[in-house]
Amino acid sequence: MQVQVRLYATFRNDRFNEQMRDYPPGTTIKDVLDELKIEESLVGTLFVDFKYATSDQVLHEGANLGIFPVVGGG
Repeated sequence: MQVQVRLYATFRNDRFNEQMRDYPPGTTIKDVLDELKIEESLVGTLFVDFKYATSDQVLHEGANLGIFPVVGGG
């Protein structure tokens, strides 16, 4: 199945900004994070189809996944 993956801020470094990617049915957001070597503890917000999501959510054909890092600073 095809999923549009969008990375934000520092997650784009040495990766990509936006990419259509192929995954098998039943893939979770956690599976995508693992594939991209993004530690779950560094993730601030996840969106699927522009709605809040959790890492255990199963993705669907045509899903639009946004992955944002934890925001820091002061």
